[in-house]
Amino acid sequence: MSADHDQLALARSFLFVPATRPERYAKALASGADAVIIDLEDAVAAQEKKGARDQLASAFEQLGVPERARTVVRLNASGTPWFDDDLVFLAGLVGQGLPAVMLPKADSALVLRQLAQALGAGCALLPLVESLAGWDVVDALAAAPQVLRLAFGHLDFQADVGMAAGADETELVPVRLAVVLAARRAGLAAPIDGVTVAIQDMERLQEDVARSRRFGFGAKMCIHPEQIALVNSVFSPSAAELEWARRVLAAVEAAGGGVVSLEGRMVDGPVVRLAQRTLAQSFQTMGHAPQIG
Repeated sequence: MSADHDQLALARSFLFVPATRPERYAKALASGADAVIIDLEDAVAAQEKKGARDQLASAFEQLGVPERARTVVRLNASGTPWFDDDLVFLAGLVGQGLPAVMLPKADSALVLRQLAQALGAGCALLPLVESLAGWDVVDALAAAPQVLRLAFGHLDFQADVGMAAGADETELVPVRLAVVLAARRAGLAAPIDGVTVAIQDMERLQEDVARSRRFGFGAKMCIHPEQIALVNSVFSPSAAELEWARRVLAAVEAAGGGVVSLEGRMVDGPVVRLAQRTLAQSFQTMGHAPQIG
């Protein structure tokens, strides 16, 4: 995994921007978001798809290398009239430094393998689980080649199954849990949760992000720059969590590896990996992206 992919693996906030608004790309990248998703799918009308690709191609050339490294493109779903053209187009962008693409309506590991082959080993994949079909094969999606993180599109999922979740989204508990566990079983970075559409409701956003973190998500998709600061804050480790992580790693180093005891609690491999991820997240907060394994 490259340094660019490490950065996306640790990203806490993914801000959407329509591909048809190239004047917003730089603003989005300067918003404080860890990553920006340039959207060729839902944000672009059918008659504007080709023009959106042309606009993105021109604007991408103007981005600096660090900005390109924080950019993801959401292409159109497999089975749509635009998918094949998107693949050809995105292969060119990957050659110019695009590190990752997001696949909407992800419900087939075969399609992900097709993406990996078309875009090359330098492109990470972010499958967006937003249908019952996707949920049914979530472990296969997580295990597909070049998948970096899973993402959960909870709004489209509800529409697909005819669900109308309440404000606390209790109805989605088993789905969120399945996404998190699939990511964990596949050894992926913590998944990305869906958007909060109430842009001005910071209390709702706080509740949504806190729930995401409790479930084991590591990031959230955002639709407005005003959401970024809160999302980044909630997904950043606290001072107490960082101090705990430092003590864990120091104890393991002092013992020369293996299982040790710290403050009356056993420290084994999973605990060490959690401590390593916690410290890695602190580097992301400071604007660095260390290698993590």
